[in-house]
Amino acid sequence: MNIKKWTDETIRSEVKKALPVLSFPCVQLTGVSVRELVSDSEAQARGMKAVADRVDSAAAVSLMDLSVEAEAFGAKLHMSENEVPTVTGAIVTDEDEAASLEIPEIGAGRTGVYVDAIRKASKLITDRPVFAGTIGPFSLAGRLMDVTEIMVECYDEPELVHAVLEKASIFLIKYAEALRDAGAQGIVMAEPLAGLLSPALASEFSNAYVKKIIDSVRSDEFAVIYHNCGSSVPRMAKEIYSLGASGYHFGDAIRMADMLRDAPDDVLIMGNVSPAMQFLGGTPESIRQNTLEIMNECCVKPNFVISSGCDIPPMTPWENIDAFFAAVKEFYTEI
Repeated sequence: MNIKKWTDETIRSEVKKALPVLSFPCVQLTGVSVRELVSDSEAQARGMKAVADRVDSAAAVSLMDLSVEAEAFGAKLHMSENEVPTVTGAIVTDEDEAASLEIPEIGAGRTGVYVDAIRKASKLITDRPVFAGTIGPFSLAGRLMDVTEIMVECYDEPELVHAVLEKASIFLIKYAEALRDAGAQGIVMAEPLAGLLSPALASEFSNAYVKKIIDSVRSDEFAVIYHNCGSSVPRMAKEIYSLGASGYHFGDAIRMADMLRDAPDDVLIMGNVSPAMQFLGGTPESIRQNTLEIMNECCVKPNFVISSGCDIPPMTPWENIDAFFAAVKEFYTEI
């Protein structure tokens, strides 16, 4: 699939399909636990197919499991039956540990499971692009060093942070290439930790490495969609839009319209119905109202595509998800 052509056609289309980060709620459709889902490529592919059969989305997005890449480096995880896995503890605390940190091969940890899931899902889902979820370089480094510690080390030991970022970026390029070769038409790269940085620090410790990854893997056939759900992104909009991504996706900590003012016209800009307050904690009527409110404000820009603000939680009621898609259909029916 020519993703550039797909993007151009999406922008030109008066009626656009929603593109939420919707994968984990598939557990309710297929009857597996989250633990089973994150450990089994067949379960992931079946889950993605079940979601694609249920909703008329612009693309299918694989699991946004931000523990996978850190686990491949050797990080320990906390897993439960119905919660997304999380990283526990740091594996890099000083320059010696950074120097000895090995860049894993693709297949380490559960990366092989996720690559195989894309291979299977891309054969099952042929009516829309299939995007794989990955983590961004600073967010990965934060899981390897500890989220609190990396914030301190950006000031105290920047060389240490850069050493970890270099290795994280090399691995993420290899991982994106493996996902592409398995059949993904692109990746949604989540870089939420960068949203906590000042614009200057984000430029040094996140954007420089994100751009390196984008420049290495993006093509007309392979998209890189950049996701940042931090509250500070409006202050760094110009720097974010200089990354050269195929699309940009923002969380509900901001007013979505604020990110449209300086946005380039030839890439997709997506967001930002709250995954927690609306999809998980709202009602069909509240999510309808919020979706229509955002669309009324933002769809004046032809390259805006309505989405969730981030990954939709596993136990989100499907009546809320259905209400979101119904609201999108209602909006375009009325214009």
